[in-house]
Amino acid sequence: MLNTNNKRMFAKMEGDFVVFMIGMRTNSFHKINKWWPVAMSMPKMLKELYSKKDYGFLSAEAWFGRTTIMLQYWR
Repeated sequence: MLNTNNKRMFAKMEGDFVVFMIGMRTNSFHKINKWWPVAMSMPKMLKELYSKKDYGFLSAEAWFGRTTIMLQYWR
């Protein structure tokens, strides 16, 4: 069984940072030719961002479903 932290937590960072939220909503699952290319571009972008630290990208988290949301943290 996984242990979870059921409390508020925070991080202290020196300097400026940005939290960027990007997402997409799928209104018609049967129109896969419309949303699939958009969904498949995100892993490629993340792979590049994680490999090039000088871009300022720190990390990302995602939630998947009919509405898919990704939070990205930048310096």
